[in-house]
Amino acid sequence: MVALVIFALTASAIVKASGDHLSSVGQIEHITFATWVANNQLTHLTISSNWPVKNNQTGSEDMAGKTWYWKQKVEKTEDNAMVKVEVIVGTDSKLNNAVTSVSAFITKRN
Repeated sequence: MVALVIFALTASAIVKASGDHLSSVGQIEHITFATWVANNQLTHLTISSNWPVKNNQTGSEDMAGKTWYWKQKVEKTEDNAMVKVEVIVGTDSKLNNAVTSVSAFITKRN
């Protein structure tokens, strides 16, 4: 009887730990895809010849069976040929629950 109680406690602890692990893996996957969307937008800005980079641009991208929404925020720097761009990514169009944000410095192309 004591062995059965010990086994039941151990099994329930293992099941809880497995569930927590799977939840963490799902969150990491979610953040990874959102980061890829942000990096795609930053790469597009880097290779684009449009200057100046527009502030508060928004868009969406389909990836991994979901629609991801992004918004870019542009900040001036001391160098007039360079701006800091932050791309915020989330799963809703108003970005109330942003998943991640990625920043990069974009320079004017000659």
